[in-house]
Amino acid sequence: MTLSGWPLGAALASALLALLLGGPALASEIVGGRPARPHAWPFMVSLQRRGGHFCGATLIARNFVMSAAHCMNGRNFRSVQVVLGAHDLRRRESSRQTFAVRRVFENGFNPIRLVNDIVVLQLNGSAIINANVQVAQLPAQGRGVGNGTRCLVMGWGRLGTNRPLPSVLQQLNVTVVTSLCRRSNVCTLVRRRQAGICFGDSGGPLVCQGLVHGIDSFIRGGCGSGFYPDAFTPVARFSNWINSILRRRAARP
Repeated sequence: MTLSGWPLGAALASALLALLLGGPALASEIVGGRPARPHAWPFMVSLQRRGGHFCGATLIARNFVMSAAHCMNGRNFRSVQVVLGAHDLRRRESSRQTFAVRRVFENGFNPIRLVNDIVVLQLNGSAIINANVQVAQLPAQGRGVGNGTRCLVMGWGRLGTNRPLPSVLQQLNVTVVTSLCRRSNVCTLVRRRQAGICFGDSGGPLVCQGLVHGIDSFIRGGCGSGFYPDAFTPVARFSNWINSILRRRAARP
C-alpha cells in the first residue's frame, strides 16, 4: 500500500505529523462527498500503475493531461498508464481510452515546500473526443478565483483515512477561502462539516465556474479537518506555460 507513491511507513509518519503539527500532507481522496453521475466530468483522468489507480489528472488537450508534480516525483513515467473515460474502476468499461506517457513537463516543482506542484504529461497518442472523453477548459493567465467562490472537487481516493476505496468517481462541493492559505495556493473548505480531500490520489481537478482552477496538492490537520483548508495548485498562474507547451508540441509533426 502506498500514499501518493510513498512507502506506507513514510505515509503514516506524514499523516501523524500533519495531525499533530498542522503541516502539509499529500492529497487527495474525497471525504464526505457523493458519487458522481457516470461521465458527468469527461475530462477526469485516472493515472494507474499495474492496473491500480494512484492519482487523478485532467485532460487539457487530445494528447496532454495535467496533474500534480508530486504524483510523478521519483516515479518512472514509462510505468504509468493514463486512463480516460473511466467511472467505475472495478468494471471493464467500453468507454475507456488508455495511453502511455511520452514526455513529462515540470515547472520548478519543490517537493519539500510543495510549491509549483504541477506537471503536464504528453500522451503517446490522441484521445477520441466523445460524450465520455472531453477536454477541460482552463482559466486565462492571472484570472484566478476569489474568496467565497463555490467549486467542485472529484476523485477516486478513499472515503476517509481508515475507510475503503470507492469504485466510482466521487465529487464534493467546496468553497474557496483565503484564511490560512498560502499565497502560492488556492484553498477550499467545506463549511460546518468535516469533508474535503485526503491522502491518496492527488492531481485531480478543482472546477469553479466551468473552468479547472486547481490541482489537488496537499492537506493539513488531517482529512476533512473542518478547520484547515485544502490546498490546490492555482492553474491560472501557469496558463501561459501550459499553453506554450501545447502550442509548441502541436507545431511539430
